[in-house]
Amino acid sequence: MDVVLGIDVGKADFHCALLVEDHQRSNSFPNSRLGFERLAAWLANRKVTQVHACLESTGGWSEELAAYLHERGHAVSVVNPSTVKAVGQSELSRTKTDKADAALIARYCRAMKPRLREPPSPSQQRLQRLGRRRVALLEMRVQETNRLQGPGIDAVRSSIEATIAFLDRQIEEIESEISTTINEDPTLRGKRELLKSIPGIAEGAATTLFGELPQLSEFRSSKALAAFVGLCPRQFRSGSSVAGSWLSKVGNAHVRRVLYWPAITAMRCNPVLKAFADRLRANGKRPKQIIAAAMRRLLVLAYGVLKSGRSFDPALHA
Repeated sequence: MDVVLGIDVGKADFHCALLVEDHQRSNSFPNSRLGFERLAAWLANRKVTQVHACLESTGGWSEELAAYLHERGHAVSVVNPSTVKAVGQSELSRTKTDKADAALIARYCRAMKPRLREPPSPSQQRLQRLGRRRVALLEMRVQETNRLQGPGIDAVRSSIEATIAFLDRQIEEIESEISTTINEDPTLRGKRELLKSIPGIAEGAATTLFGELPQLSEFRSSKALAAFVGLCPRQFRSGSSVAGSWLSKVGNAHVRRVLYWPAITAMRCNPVLKAFADRLRANGKRPKQIIAAAMRRLLVLAYGVLKSGRSFDPALHA
């Protein structure tokens, strides 16, 4: 029997739509451990022992519920909200409520049978949170540094300098925790060394790739990985209307953000990326196109070394 559970997750609560054959049941629960237990009891009361649960990717709000359902033996899929929205548009849906969204997610799951999600390990979950926090702190530091260089800041200079010093200490503590987490896990430690063998990828980029893409080497191809991250080209050609190609950006923005500067560095110090960028430049590609292509190529190189288990070799990866 095909039993599907569509879940629309919010900050305070989550709404469920249970599809058993042609019957639908709906309910809502607090987005907390108590709410998770109530969901389990609700399913048990309906003699449902296993479901294919489907949630939209909503950051941290859906992670704990997805992990709980997986621990209880349920199949879990976490999907891009854009795909569910497209299904709703194809149905000409006119209703926008949490209950209706949960039902839409359930119908999407039954029709499309999305790929099951392999839950990340506790170390990988910790790396994801630490990596995102590190990026946020670095962005705040850049903001404060820019303020320090602005005009008329004498009255607040000491405050800005104190804030920068505080952020520096926080960044140092986060980076220390990241190093400890990786060093305590032999698998992560080995993968880190493989990634750092690629000129252009340092500790920060490697940490983000671990946290955001825990099953990076399990993608069926490098093209599938690039599409997942949103680094594949998007073209527009319709009749006489022809526009230039651009990045789809349908994917993980955290990975795209962290690959930007490593790609620029790699175009200078990585012989494979340098030759690649020179070839694109000779073909008349614009600077932003070259950087985007280098980001994708760098991600493909990371996929290659992790998939093969071999360090970067310029002769092999040229």
